[in-house]
Amino acid sequence: MATLHFTPSPTFILSRQKLPTEVSSYKPNYKAGRSLKTVVRAYKVVIEHEGQSTELEVEPDETILSKALDSGLTVPHDCKLGVCMTCPAKLISGSVDQSDGMLSDDVVERGYALLCAAYPKSDCQIRRSR
Repeated sequence: MATLHFTPSPTFILSRQKLPTEVSSYKPNYKAGRSLKTVVRAYKVVIEHEGQSTELEVEPDETILSKALDSGLTVPHDCKLGVCMTCPAKLISGSVDQSDGMLSDDVVERGYALLCAAYPKSDCQIRRSR
């Protein structure tokens, strides 16, 4: 026959600590903070599309296509994943990160980018053909 043993539960004592109401001894080190400060700025992206040039301010963490659509441009697109090849454009100047897209290396070397997978790394000029 099995024997069931009970052990006593641990006892917890909660005590209240008095917190200081004033922080007079705190002196921030502003010099240390300067070296860690990162400035994130939008890049100027000029899109030439249907005979017009449109200048956009694109954040580094947003795609050029999403900003173009948010700005009211009618840019052909489909999957928004860098797979369908509906939104290629010629990168005239600047640089983009399009590591999420499926463009082959030879197409990238010829200066093309998929707008749905292109994140600006600098100010850019892009030409979208019809």
